[in-house]
Amino acid sequence: MLLETERSFIGLPVSSKAAATKAHILAKAAILFNQQGYAGTSMADLMAATGLQKGGIYNHFRNKDELALAAFDVAVSQIQAQFMGAIRSQRHAVDRLVALLRVYSCIVEAPPLPGGCPILNTAIDSDDTHPALRDRARQAMDGWRHLIHRILEKGQLRQEMRSDLDAEAVATVIIATLEGAVMLSKLYGESIYMERTLAHLETYVQTQLT
Repeated sequence: MLLETERSFIGLPVSSKAAATKAHILAKAAILFNQQGYAGTSMADLMAATGLQKGGIYNHFRNKDELALAAFDVAVSQIQAQFMGAIRSQRHAVDRLVALLRVYSCIVEAPPLPGGCPILNTAIDSDDTHPALRDRARQAMDGWRHLIHRILEKGQLRQEMRSDLDAEAVATVIIATLEGAVMLSKLYGESIYMERTLAHLETYVQTQLT
């Protein structure tokens, strides 16, 4: 078991065997749920992936629901880390938005987590069948929308963005377009859909928002 990698994967220091085992379970479960969905991931799948018996998994999580929620948080943290890393060195609002857009190229071509965007996957998978997971996906999406809002609002204060922009409308257009491109790229197994989308959105950000 690649526990050192898995410790880094979930972003937690691991100082005990129990913590290392929990990190291992989360790392494997995050991948399974992101690829197969909640309903499509069985306990047998989790046991096979982790190399643990059911009791070994439930020593750390009360049930499959608790594991799924924790695994989703781990998955989203990987995307969030990429977003923050992309904008950390950028100062101008346009550059920050373009940097965020380009993260999506990585999500399609070399996703930090196999299976693609965990927010999109979980939103579709949970729908009305798992309210807790759906709510967690909404919270993650709220965070993504809020990040775009902050960039736009700061850009307006610095006169880098048009003062009449509707931040909510811009965030909706950007996120809906990107997630649609993720879906098309996965469906057809072709990155061209994301490439076209990114080219369009970069032009939109650089010419329509300033």
